[in-house]
Amino acid sequence: MRIKKAILTGGGRATRLQPITTTINKHLIPLANKPMIFHAIEKAVEAGVQEIFINTNPGETDLQQAIGDGGHWGIRIEFFEQTGGPQGIAHVVKEAERFIGNDPFMFYLSDNVLLGSLTEMFDKFHSGKYDCMLALSEVKDPERFGVPKFDVSGKLVDVLEKPQNPPNNFAVTGIYVYGPKIFFDAFDHIEKSPRGEYEISSIHSYFLKQGRDVGYTEITGWWKDTGKMDDLLIASQLLLDHMDEREFPHMGRVEAGAKISGKVHIGIGSRIAQNVEIKGPVIIGENCILNNCQIGPYVTVGSGTEVSGAQITDSIIFENNEIQTDLHITHSIIGKNVIIHKKTAEGGRSLIVGDKTIIEH
Repeated sequence: MRIKKAILTGGGRATRLQPITTTINKHLIPLANKPMIFHAIEKAVEAGVQEIFINTNPGETDLQQAIGDGGHWGIRIEFFEQTGGPQGIAHVVKEAERFIGNDPFMFYLSDNVLLGSLTEMFDKFHSGKYDCMLALSEVKDPERFGVPKFDVSGKLVDVLEKPQNPPNNFAVTGIYVYGPKIFFDAFDHIEKSPRGEYEISSIHSYFLKQGRDVGYTEITGWWKDTGKMDDLLIASQLLLDHMDEREFPHMGRVEAGAKISGKVHIGIGSRIAQNVEIKGPVIIGENCILNNCQIGPYVTVGSGTEVSGAQITDSIIFENNEIQTDLHITHSIIGKNVIIHKKTAEGGRSLIVGDKTIIEH
């Protein structure tokens, strides 16, 4: 039975990403000028998923407004609230049981950015007739994740949640595949961890102790959990690097004399003045105005943003901002409706600026 259903995460408060996430759902943060969760949806659709169920924070409607019913991707998308407050990601899956029924499914933490395809993982799950399939990736800080434990023969025997002394440098990434009913049967046999949550690692540990056939595959290409600001910038860089040349058309107005090199997307209605230099990879959204500035490499500029005088590198700029400064803005994330004015400055500056902020120097 092929996997046609998937659960994607859309809730949580993402406190490590504040102030950006104070006024925007983490999963809507733009990476390569596209909401983060769109990348997860596209990976699922590419692998053959036809129905997606996304959890939301109680009372929030931003995800529904941004994503819609799935028609954009030719699939069906439904949303559900996680009841009873935050109780761990295993509880998110349990809440979606009424949608999944007796079908196999994928669970995808939408703040995981993946460059490779999920098709190979799905194929391995089916051909090996596994009960569960985990995606692993080698990381520098495994203590932040669920960590697989292997015996001397290399067989997976347990999964440890955020261990203080990890037995290896592999992390269980936020992409999981399950056979019919197995997850929901296991959920009834686990308890909350000391931090008061139903841990996904407890589910997998239970599977292994019950002799279930849990397979694993190492992520090919590249994977990133965007839990911190630096992770977002790295994810943006790698997405830009791997985008096809055809995704970088010039659809705005570029004045003679402007210097544009590398992969540069210019959105409809945007104006690039003659005294502008853009070094790709760069994405400029729609209806932007760039004058007397240097942009790139590795910059995305949201729609409706005006930039004058600045040099911007390695940064994510949200929509509807006004940046009039001679600053060198680098390694920065700037929210929506931000005004940055500066008359004189030397050297680079690193900024993490929330929505509706005004900075005057």
